[in-house]
Amino acid sequence: FYIYLFNFKITLGKNGVPVAENFRLEQSTITDTVQAGQVRVKTLYLSVDPYMRCRMNEDTGSDYLQPWQLSEVADGGGIGVVEESKHENLAKGDFVTSFTWPWQTVAVLDGSSLQKLVPRLVNGRLSYFLGAAGITGLTALLGIREKGHVAAGANQTMVVSGAAGACGSLAGQIGRLEGCSRVVGIAGTDEKCSILVQEMGFDAAINYKKGDVAKQLRELCPGGVDVYFDNVGGDISDTVISQMNQNSHIILCGQISQYNKDVPYPPPLPPDIEKIQKERNITRERFLVLNYMDKQEASVLQLCQWIQEGKVKVRETVLEGLANIGAAFQSMMNGGNIGKQIISVSK
Repeated sequence: FYIYLFNFKITLGKNGVPVAENFRLEQSTITDTVQAGQVRVKTLYLSVDPYMRCRMNEDTGSDYLQPWQLSEVADGGGIGVVEESKHENLAKGDFVTSFTWPWQTVAVLDGSSLQKLVPRLVNGRLSYFLGAAGITGLTALLGIREKGHVAAGANQTMVVSGAAGACGSLAGQIGRLEGCSRVVGIAGTDEKCSILVQEMGFDAAINYKKGDVAKQLRELCPGGVDVYFDNVGGDISDTVISQMNQNSHIILCGQISQYNKDVPYPPPLPPDIEKIQKERNITRERFLVLNYMDKQEASVLQLCQWIQEGKVKVRETVLEGLANIGAAFQSMMNGGNIGKQIISVSK
């Protein structure tokens, strides 16, 4: 039978802005034979994430990421349903996920590479397992717990950049739940800022495309910044760091403003900002959620509980159809999404 494969078309090189034309859609055949230990799955949802920009270079800059190969099927976080199984722990109808799901409508996969999902944990919203109850949520929760040094009752102020994105929108809410007394988000549109405050419980939000960000930050964080959840890097982060307190903490989650440039990760700070960081003893350590997978199960259950209780609000930007994944990737890299960027492949 036929399936659709989404193949990589060209690389961008170390500098450049990804566009939809960097991908192509191909129709191809797949074996109808499922071997022992394998399952055939139908793809339901695919995740589109900023880190994937790094996979568009031969040198990803990260030892845990493999570059996508020209004219090979791309992959990332995905969810599907088992259509046929020859794996002892998986049955037809099971919902499964993987961090290396191929971008195609149907696939034959090694059953041991898949994790079985329990839909009731997310009130039946399966796509949440790619975001709020998946790696994205784990990154926000464990980043705050492992690198944020948040303590209930300590009257800490947290600032989140990229605050309306997949991880940032969760990080602000989790920071509050973990004990921060004030949470301020930075985003790129008035709509995003409104959602952060009215829907997600942020105390305030700054549209960095309007007005003087440093001035607004001083007004909204009069006691300075104690915890900074950094998703963007660049000028915005420099502005926040300059207002951080003594012995404060940066959770270095992402640097999306730098991903289209040939710079090391994490990118070095400008000399004047680096001086502030050192003089104020501000921690800025690379955070990789994959280093904390021993805490995955308990953390996912915590995230699911918050979702069920309505303590964490979830936003998704969903595009229908595999053919739109290139456009979704381009839009996401330009801030076009609110919450997690998802492709709905099949119903």
